[in-house]
Formats: sequence, C-alpha cells, structure tokens
Amino acid sequence: MDKYKVIEVKESIFADNDKDADRLREQLKEQKTYLLNLMSSPGSGKTTTLKAVLGKLKDEMNVGVMEADIDSDVDAATMQELGVKTIQLHTGGMCHLDADMTRQGINEFGTEGLDLVVLENVGNLVCPAEFDTGAVKSIMILSVPEGHDKPLKYPLIFQVCDALIINKIDVLPYFDFDMEKVEEYAHMRNPKLKIFPISAKTGEGVDALCDWLRNEVKEWQK
Repeated sequence: MDKYKVIEVKESIFADNDKDADRLREQLKEQKTYLLNLMSSPGSGKTTTLKAVLGKLKDEMNVGVMEADIDSDVDAATMQELGVKTIQLHTGGMCHLDADMTRQGINEFGTEGLDLVVLENVGNLVCPAEFDTGAVKSIMILSVPEGHDKPLKYPLIFQVCDALIINKIDVLPYFDFDMEKVEEYAHMRNPKLKIFPISAKTGEGVDALCDWLRNEVKEWQK
C-alpha cells in the first residue's frame, strides 16, 4: 500500500487568497478607491474612532464603511446615522474576512465614486491578521485598558499593519500603561509602523490621523 499523502492545505489557501487580494487591489486602483482594513480586539473603540475620523473627512471626500461582524448590525446603524454610506457584512461565524469575502461585500456595496472605504474587520487580534483582505493598507487599534504588552503577545497583527492607533489616551492616568514601552514593543515587531496616540472620545490626536489618511488617499489616486 502506498504511503498516505500529506497536503499543505494551509499554504494553498493563503496563496490563493493572496492572489485574490492582489486582483482586488488592482480593481480598486482602477476606480481610485482606497480601501483601509481596520482591525482590533472587541471594545477597543473601532466604531467610535471611525465616527471621529470620518466625521471630519466626509465633507471633503466620498467615504464609505463596510462593517463586518459574526452577527448583528449595531455598528452599521451607528455609521449610517453619521451620514456615511454603509453596508453590514455577516461572516456566518467566521472570525475574519478574506479577500473573496471582501470582494463580495464590495460588489454588493458599490464602491465606484468613493474615495475612501474603511473595512471594519471582525473584532479579533489573531485570525484577521492572517488574511490579506485586498485592502491598500491595514491599521489596528490598541486601547489603553488592554495594556502595553500586546505587541509581545500578538506579534503578527503588529507585523502586518502599516499603522497603529493607541486609543483612549484620556484614561492613561487610571491604567498601568507605559506609552514608551508599547511603542518600543510595537517597533520591535515592525520598525516602519506609524503610531497615532488618540482619544476618539475627546478628539485629541485625531487630526494627525486624518492628515495621514488624506495623504494616503491622495497618493493612491495619483
């Protein structure tokens, strides 16, 4: 009897996904739509941060939001109240989005004419980091209550992201959170990582984040 075969399915899945992601980026480039993949753990303030940022940008560029959750449409309803074009994606129990799932959402959403679309990924620091969604860049949020050691515990998400938002800096006096340490640990994982300390609640630091996004969209549309 022949020896059984061992098939590297995981590698094949990721390779196929990467090809799908590249094709999706080409499609978005042609229509000059900048897709930003936003990741974080639950409760970090993704939706509140989006409200603070898109509230400033929506009057100067056409923006949209794709909200991904295992279930519910709470976040989509919140963004629609802001006056931003919104769609809710349900993942059917999956803890992440991949490129094909993102494409399905984009095709249904209709992104032509939109300058910036933010994909709010499923709240999770592990699975979403493993899959290229086809976004131009990825950004993550780490909130002060989560602690400054997260880059040591969840290295991949810091490695694949282009920027890090440190949210809830308004509560720094109440938590044992070391800003210098988190920046050191984050840059250990990714020396090129851009870091934006903000408070989505008070607005502190949000202007710098908006400036970065404006420039990103401008460069993508050249």
